[in-house]
Formats: sequence, structure tokens, C-alpha cells
Amino acid sequence: MPAMSRPSLSRSTRRAAAFAAAIAVLVPLAACSSDESGDATTTTADEPTNEVAETTMPPGEGVLTIMVTNDDGVGAEGIDLLVQGLVALPDTEVVVVAPAANQSGSGGKTTEGELVVADATTASGVEATSIEGFPADTVIWAFDDGGLEELPDLVVSGVNFGQNIGPFVEVSGTVGAARAAGARGVPALAVSSGLADPVDYATAVDLAVQWVKDHREELLGGLTGDEPAEVWSINVPSCTTGEVRGLVEVPTAADAAGRDINAVDCTSTATDPADDIAAFSTGFATIDEVSPAA
Repeated sequence: MPAMSRPSLSRSTRRAAAFAAAIAVLVPLAACSSDESGDATTTTADEPTNEVAETTMPPGEGVLTIMVTNDDGVGAEGIDLLVQGLVALPDTEVVVVAPAANQSGSGGKTTEGELVVADATTASGVEATSIEGFPADTVIWAFDDGGLEELPDLVVSGVNFGQNIGPFVEVSGTVGAARAAGARGVPALAVSSGLADPVDYATAVDLAVQWVKDHREELLGGLTGDEPAEVWSINVPSCTTGEVRGLVEVPTAADAAGRDINAVDCTSTATDPADDIAAFSTGFATIDEVSPAA
């Protein structure tokens, strides 16, 4: 894992430091008072203790920072809808750093040398940064090259055009970006919608937003960047008949074993799927944990 270009503090540590700084401003003010005649009198402030420095905000409170990326390019429909869903969350700050062009199927590839960076916008006009490179390069620029002043609490990659299930996880640029973040100690969520006409981005966005809501407290609980973080992948079928049957946590299939990963039956009544391909093909949205990049 590449070394960080700057120290990475936990969110709780940064909150504590800010709180301590505020107290430090107040202490000198308390050292000066006036008597009834209006003359100033001087008192001696108590020696500071270490108690303030250890003060933190209650769990789950504060601003959640999210970096959004993808592999379809900064102008793709999926990332734009995802950003719109995330920015609507209260006390949430979203920054977009994505490839300048479609980089589907690039896995965890990276670009040698200096990255070319430019200002950009998503399809609906949200300000973004584009990177001439692969999805994993967006994380390298943001984290290793100092593109972001602080590490985010979470990286969300997607929503991808097409499912990333079974062996396709290994070649997915959407997952590749999420893995790069996880390797650098930042939790990540990859989100993909199944191929169909039309693609059901809306359900994928809803499930991603709900996942963020459900995990908000733990995401704000602390971040060090010292150890690899969890990486999750959500895949949502685009049902042409029926509807998505719910979200199930299943393991990633090691291989397709002759199965057609594009065949989806959202009217199926099958239960207890063994892996993500079995679940996806019978109309379930899937979530599974994948390993961060080495």
C-alpha cells in the first residue's frame, strides 16, 4: 500500500482537537474580571488538564464526508444520480473525483507518473474533479497526492452500468476504486446496477443511501488509515418484469459455473441463494464483502 503523503487523523481526534481549541480561547477570558467599581482585577487560571483533549462528540454526530467515484466516467448517469441521493442526506458532505472517461473493466489498474487533473461537473452540474486515468487513480490522487485535504469517512463507487458479480468482481473498475480506498484504511462501498433497458439506477441509489444511513454511526466512529478497511459491493438487478425482491448478503461466487449472469427472473420464488450469482439471477439485490487491494 502506498504511503500517505500526510498524517491521517481520526474524525474523533479532529473533533476533540477543535473542541480543545475552543476551550483554550475561553480560558484566558475567564482570567480577567472586574469588581463592582469597574476596575479590572486579575485572577490566576487553573492549570490545564488533559481531560479536554480527550473529549469527543457523541457517537453518530458530526458531518459525514463521502468521496464518490466510478468507472463509467464523471459524466455518466449512474454517478450523477448517486451524488444527488447522497447530497440529500443531512449533515453529509460529498466530493466527486472520477475518471474523465469510461474505464470499465480496468480493475485495480493505475497510471504511472503524474496524473492529469481537471475541473469537471456531473451530468446535472455538480462540481467534480476529473482524472485522466483509471478508477483506482482517483483514490491515489485524492489520498496519496493530497488532492483532498482530509481523508473522507467513506468512499462510494458507482452506480455502475452493469452488474459486478462472481468472477467479474476481479475486473471491475468500480470495485477496483473501492478496493484502493479500503487498502488505505477508508471504508468503501461499490454499487452496480444490472444490464437492462432501462437500467434501474434508482433502486441502486436507494439501497446505497440506506446503507449509508444504517452505518453512519460506525463510519463517524473513527478513522486512522493505519489498517485496511472493509469494502462492500452492492449489485441490483434491473427487473423488466416483477421487482427487486430485497437485499441479501451472500458470498461472491468463485466462478459462473456455466450460469448466465445476465439472466434475471425477478418473479422467481427461489429462496436461500448460495452466492451472488444465484441471488442476482432470482431477483435479489446482493451485498457482499470483498477484500481490499493488496
